[in-house]
Amino acid sequence: MSHTPFTSASRRTSRPSDDPRMRGFQARADLADALTLLRERAVRLPAESVPLAAAFGRVLAGDVLAPIDVPGYVRAAVDGYALRGEDSFGATVDAPLVLPVRGDSLPGRPYPAALGPGEAVRIATGAPLPAGADAVLQAELAREVVRGGRVLVELLGSVPPLRHTGQVGEDMSRGTCVLAAGRRLRPQDVGALASLGLADVSVVRRPRLGLLVTGDELVPPGTPPGPHQIVDSNSLVLAGLVARDCGEWLAPLRARDGAEALRAGLDALLAGPADVLLITGATSVGPEDLMPQIFRERGELDVHGLAVRPASPTALGRAHDGRPAFLLPGNPVSCLCAYELVVGPLVRALGGLPDPWAFPHRSVELVLARKLTSKVGRTDFVRVRRVGAGEVEPVATSGASNLSSTVVADGFVLVDADSEGAAAGEPVRVHLFDP
Repeated sequence: MSHTPFTSASRRTSRPSDDPRMRGFQARADLADALTLLRERAVRLPAESVPLAAAFGRVLAGDVLAPIDVPGYVRAAVDGYALRGEDSFGATVDAPLVLPVRGDSLPGRPYPAALGPGEAVRIATGAPLPAGADAVLQAELAREVVRGGRVLVELLGSVPPLRHTGQVGEDMSRGTCVLAAGRRLRPQDVGALASLGLADVSVVRRPRLGLLVTGDELVPPGTPPGPHQIVDSNSLVLAGLVARDCGEWLAPLRARDGAEALRAGLDALLAGPADVLLITGATSVGPEDLMPQIFRERGELDVHGLAVRPASPTALGRAHDGRPAFLLPGNPVSCLCAYELVVGPLVRALGGLPDPWAFPHRSVELVLARKLTSKVGRTDFVRVRRVGAGEVEPVATSGASNLSSTVVADGFVLVDADSEGAAAGEPVRVHLFDP
């Protein structure tokens, strides 16, 4: 799935030198232009070596070639008797052939001698085949007996050479590419690496994201809000989204409103180890939204104001040292929307995830139960919920601060800037919040 809805006939860019406070945005950048800019700057982070136990979900930095054969020896694929296949030819239930049993071959404890013609060795699944044997007769086709003090096996059926055996390199062959660069490692992938005798693996370093939360009215999560206060939920939402995108989340910093406090908070963020800088709040058009002007003292903003609802006040640019920076709206839904549309793709690209510019959500085509309206000239991030078999409807909401609208929603529909929406009964592509 690609970001086809990002394309638009309109190509507007913002003027970062403008101060939109108390005047509103005179122009907003098209979402497609913002993503093009991010694509041009997205360079995969360097590799690092991690132990296999820490490799789940990480992205391979290079191809993994098998240094050994797996298995490294011929082994039994079933429990039974190792023998020469030709020694079983002609055996039936009514006319069994009889071979002497010379001993046992067990996993990690192979039979120590070579098997001669007309002999058999009791063998367990996974155990090495003795030299001289080329097949395993399964236990169901054998009957062990003792005659004259000798242990014998009656063969009740035949088995051709190589039957019920695992050959050298049958699982993974030395020198072959087992896993390709760019793969996000699943548990079974890590298991395969362990089977090759590897202790660690080279993966793309996870992008580190640092956050500065701004606002006099905000208190940290877990703190009961006092009069005229609200709890910061953005830091937790962003932490979860970054984890989904295989990033590393750093402890958030906090700053009160006012130029001096915001400047100090930004300097603390810049002094940290983050690869991507996030700032929430103080980026819209109110009198206290000073962060765009303050950030320009420490870097540049390429975009301030996106033609997107509900993430219009989003800004993106770079610090003087080149690290990408995003100024995100403080309103929770706007913040979530901005991350999904512009921050997330860059995080996934830096971390080397496959197809990073595509939404990571599972998407399905469903039918609208009622009309979905949009305004030409902006991209709409419309929350929707299921209302019947194969049907969705827009979630009724009165503002971008109502995080509950994303809680009741099953997903979102991205409406292209050239569209006025869709009528009831029309199919729409829904990107589901749940995996």
